[in-house]
Amino acid sequence: MNSDDDRKLEALDLEIARALQIDVPPLVMPELPDIDDKVVTLPVRKRSKAPVWFAVAATVVLGLSIALRMSPMFAEYDSLADEVLAHLDHEPGALRVTNEPVTDRRLQRVVPASLAVFDRGATLITYANPCIINGKRVPHLVIQGEHGPVTILLMPKEKVDSATPFDGETVHGVILPVGDGSIAIIGPREEPLEPIQENVRASLTWTT
Repeated sequence: MNSDDDRKLEALDLEIARALQIDVPPLVMPELPDIDDKVVTLPVRKRSKAPVWFAVAATVVLGLSIALRMSPMFAEYDSLADEVLAHLDHEPGALRVTNEPVTDRRLQRVVPASLAVFDRGATLITYANPCIINGKRVPHLVIQGEHGPVTILLMPKEKVDSATPFDGETVHGVILPVGDGSIAIIGPREEPLEPIQENVRASLTWTT
Protein backbone atom coordinates (compact mmCIF):
# COMPACT_ATOMS: atom_id res chain seq x y z
CA MET A 1 0.00 0.00 0.00
CA ASN A 2 1.55 3.39 -1.00
CA SER A 3 1.49 6.64 0.88
CA ASP A 4 -1.51 7.92 -1.02
CA ASP A 5 -3.52 4.95 0.09
CA ASP A 6 -2.42 5.47 3.67
CA ARG A 7 -3.58 9.05 3.63
CA LYS A 8 -6.90 8.07 2.20
CA LEU A 9 -7.43 5.51 4.96
CA GLU A 10 -6.44 8.02 7.62
CA ALA A 11 -8.84 10.61 6.19
CA LEU A 12 -11.61 8.02 6.18
CA ASP A 13 -10.88 7.09 9.80
CA LEU A 14 -11.06 10.76 10.79
CA GLU A 15 -14.42 11.18 9.06
CA ILE A 16 -15.73 8.13 10.84
CA ALA A 17 -14.42 9.39 14.16
CA ARG A 18 -16.06 12.80 13.68
CA ALA A 19 -19.29 11.14 12.72
CA LEU A 20 -19.22 9.11 15.88
CA GLN A 21 -18.66 12.27 17.92
CA ILE A 22 -21.93 13.97 16.73
CA ASP A 23 -24.36 14.58 19.57
CA VAL A 24 -27.30 12.27 19.18
CA PRO A 25 -30.51 13.35 20.93
CA PRO A 26 -31.66 10.94 23.58
CA LEU A 27 -34.10 8.33 22.49
CA VAL A 28 -37.57 9.33 23.59
CA MET A 29 -39.97 6.46 23.94
CA PRO A 30 -43.63 7.21 23.36
CA GLU A 31 -45.76 7.24 26.45
CA LEU A 32 -47.45 3.96 26.95
CA PRO A 33 -51.14 3.96 27.81
CA ASP A 34 -52.14 3.23 31.32
CA ILE A 35 -51.98 -0.50 31.76
CA ASP A 36 -55.05 -0.65 33.98
CA ASP A 37 -57.25 1.38 31.64
CA LYS A 38 -56.25 0.57 28.10
CA VAL A 39 -53.51 -1.93 27.49
CA VAL A 40 -55.46 -4.80 28.91
CA THR A 41 -58.72 -3.62 27.36
CA LEU A 42 -59.59 -6.03 24.60
CA PRO A 43 -61.96 -5.28 21.74
CA VAL A 44 -65.51 -5.90 22.80
CA ARG A 45 -66.82 -9.03 21.21
CA LYS A 46 -70.11 -8.51 19.45
CA ARG A 47 -72.86 -10.13 21.35
CA SER A 48 -75.51 -12.14 19.63
CA LYS A 49 -78.59 -10.10 18.88
CA ALA A 50 -80.81 -13.11 19.43
CA PRO A 51 -81.50 -12.41 23.13
CA VAL A 52 -82.50 -8.83 22.24
CA TRP A 53 -84.89 -10.01 19.56
CA PHE A 54 -86.27 -12.69 21.85
CA ALA A 55 -86.95 -10.02 24.45
CA VAL A 56 -88.64 -7.77 21.87
CA ALA A 57 -90.72 -10.68 20.56
CA ALA A 58 -91.74 -11.65 24.08
CA THR A 59 -92.77 -8.06 24.81
CA VAL A 60 -94.85 -7.90 21.61
CA VAL A 61 -96.55 -11.21 22.35
CA LEU A 62 -97.29 -10.10 25.91
CA GLY A 63 -98.71 -6.81 24.65
CA LEU A 64 -100.90 -8.56 22.10
CA SER A 65 -102.08 -11.02 24.73
CA ILE A 66 -103.06 -8.19 27.06
CA ALA A 67 -104.76 -6.31 24.22
CA LEU A 68 -106.72 -9.37 23.20
CA ARG A 69 -107.75 -10.09 26.77
CA MET A 70 -109.03 -6.53 27.03
CA SER A 71 -110.82 -6.69 23.67
CA PRO A 72 -114.58 -7.34 23.37
CA MET A 73 -113.84 -10.90 22.23
CA PHE A 74 -112.63 -11.85 25.73
CA ALA A 75 -114.72 -9.45 27.77
CA GLU A 76 -117.43 -10.79 30.04
CA TYR A 77 -120.91 -9.27 30.02
CA ASP A 78 -123.87 -9.64 32.32
CA SER A 79 -126.25 -10.21 29.40
CA LEU A 80 -126.45 -10.60 25.66
CA ALA A 81 -127.94 -7.10 25.45
CA ASP A 82 -124.90 -5.63 27.23
CA GLU A 83 -122.59 -7.32 24.75
CA VAL A 84 -124.61 -6.04 21.80
CA LEU A 85 -124.40 -2.47 23.12
CA ALA A 86 -120.66 -2.81 23.74
CA HIS A 87 -120.16 -4.11 20.22
CA LEU A 88 -121.82 -1.00 18.75
CA ASP A 89 -119.42 1.18 20.71
CA HIS A 90 -116.47 -0.64 19.11
CA GLU A 91 -117.73 -0.18 15.53
CA PRO A 92 -118.82 3.48 15.32
CA GLY A 93 -117.78 3.63 11.65
CA ALA A 94 -120.68 1.35 10.76
CA LEU A 95 -123.21 3.97 11.88
CA ARG A 96 -122.67 6.51 9.13
CA VAL A 97 -125.49 8.21 7.33
CA THR A 98 -125.32 7.34 3.63
CA ASN A 99 -127.51 6.36 0.70
CA GLU A 100 -124.92 4.04 -0.83
CA PRO A 101 -126.05 0.40 -0.54
CA VAL A 102 -123.74 -2.57 -0.16
CA THR A 103 -123.58 -4.84 -3.18
CA ASP A 104 -125.53 -8.09 -3.41
CA ARG A 105 -122.20 -9.91 -3.59
CA ARG A 106 -121.07 -8.33 -0.35
CA LEU A 107 -124.34 -9.16 1.38
CA GLN A 108 -124.15 -12.79 0.23
CA ARG A 109 -120.63 -13.09 1.61
CA VAL A 110 -121.69 -11.78 5.01
CA VAL A 111 -124.98 -13.70 5.04
CA PRO A 112 -124.11 -16.92 3.18
CA ALA A 113 -126.82 -19.30 2.01
CA SER A 114 -125.48 -21.88 4.47
CA LEU A 115 -126.48 -19.55 7.31
CA ALA A 116 -129.68 -17.87 6.20
CA VAL A 117 -131.68 -16.54 3.31
CA PHE A 118 -132.13 -12.80 3.71
CA ASP A 119 -134.30 -10.98 1.22
CA ARG A 120 -133.19 -7.38 1.23
CA GLY A 121 -136.12 -6.30 -0.95
CA ALA A 122 -136.22 -2.51 -1.06
CA THR A 123 -134.36 -2.17 2.25
CA LEU A 124 -131.35 0.12 2.03
CA ILE A 125 -128.52 -1.87 3.60
CA THR A 126 -125.46 0.37 3.92
CA TYR A 127 -123.16 -1.85 5.96
CA ALA A 128 -122.50 -5.58 6.02
CA ASN A 129 -119.69 -7.19 7.94
CA PRO A 130 -119.18 -10.29 10.07
CA CYS A 131 -118.58 -9.74 13.78
CA ILE A 132 -118.19 -11.75 16.97
CA ILE A 133 -121.02 -11.94 19.49
CA ASN A 134 -120.75 -14.32 22.46
CA GLY A 135 -117.81 -16.03 20.75
CA LYS A 136 -119.78 -16.69 17.55
CA ARG A 137 -119.36 -15.16 14.12
CA VAL A 138 -122.60 -13.41 13.10
CA PRO A 139 -123.70 -11.01 10.33
CA HIS A 140 -123.72 -7.35 11.30
CA LEU A 141 -125.96 -5.24 9.05
CA VAL A 142 -126.91 -1.57 9.11
CA ILE A 143 -129.93 -0.01 7.40
CA GLN A 144 -130.95 3.63 7.20
CA GLY A 145 -133.94 4.35 9.41
CA GLU A 146 -136.09 7.44 9.69
CA HIS A 147 -133.86 9.03 12.32
CA GLY A 148 -130.48 7.52 11.57
CA PRO A 149 -128.65 4.23 11.05
CA VAL A 150 -130.19 1.10 12.56
CA THR A 151 -128.09 -1.94 13.44
CA ILE A 152 -129.29 -5.50 12.82
CA LEU A 153 -127.42 -8.52 14.19
CA LEU A 154 -128.42 -11.94 12.88
CA MET A 155 -127.66 -14.53 15.57
CA PRO A 156 -128.72 -18.02 14.47
CA LYS A 157 -127.16 -19.77 17.49
CA GLU A 158 -128.39 -17.37 20.19
CA LYS A 159 -131.76 -18.70 21.33
CA VAL A 160 -133.86 -16.43 23.55
CA ASP A 161 -137.18 -17.23 25.16
CA SER A 162 -138.89 -13.91 24.56
CA ALA A 163 -138.38 -10.40 23.25
CA THR A 164 -135.80 -8.53 25.35
CA PRO A 165 -135.85 -4.72 25.09
CA PHE A 166 -132.83 -2.71 26.27
CA ASP A 167 -131.55 0.85 26.30
CA GLY A 168 -128.18 2.52 25.80
CA GLU A 169 -127.16 6.12 26.36
CA THR A 170 -128.50 7.34 23.02
CA VAL A 171 -130.09 4.20 21.54
CA HIS A 172 -132.73 1.61 22.27
CA GLY A 173 -133.06 -1.90 20.99
CA VAL A 174 -134.62 -5.31 21.23
CA ILE A 175 -133.50 -8.92 20.92
CA LEU A 176 -136.19 -11.03 19.28
CA PRO A 177 -136.53 -14.82 19.15
CA VAL A 178 -136.54 -16.13 15.59
CA GLY A 179 -136.70 -19.92 15.32
CA ASP A 180 -133.71 -21.43 17.09
CA GLY A 181 -131.86 -18.13 16.96
CA SER A 182 -132.49 -14.44 17.46
CA ILE A 183 -132.02 -11.02 15.94
CA ALA A 184 -130.98 -7.79 17.63
CA ILE A 185 -132.21 -4.45 16.33
CA ILE A 186 -130.77 -1.21 17.71
CA GLY A 187 -131.55 2.33 16.59
CA PRO A 188 -131.70 5.93 17.81
CA ARG A 189 -134.06 6.53 20.73
CA GLU A 190 -136.61 8.26 18.51
CA GLU A 191 -136.53 5.49 15.88
CA PRO A 192 -139.66 3.29 15.81
CA LEU A 193 -138.39 -0.29 15.78
CA GLU A 194 -141.66 -2.21 15.32
CA PRO A 195 -141.88 -1.79 11.52
CA ILE A 196 -138.22 -2.85 11.19
CA GLN A 197 -138.82 -5.91 13.38
CA GLU A 198 -141.70 -7.05 11.19
CA ASN A 199 -139.73 -6.45 8.00
CA VAL A 200 -136.64 -8.33 9.19
CA ARG A 201 -138.62 -11.30 10.49
CA ALA A 202 -140.47 -11.56 7.18
CA SER A 203 -137.20 -11.34 5.20
CA LEU A 204 -135.16 -13.89 7.19
CA THR A 205 -135.09 -17.67 7.03
CA TRP A 206 -132.44 -19.66 8.87
CA THR A 207 -130.78 -22.42 6.88
CA THR A 208 -128.24 -23.50 9.48
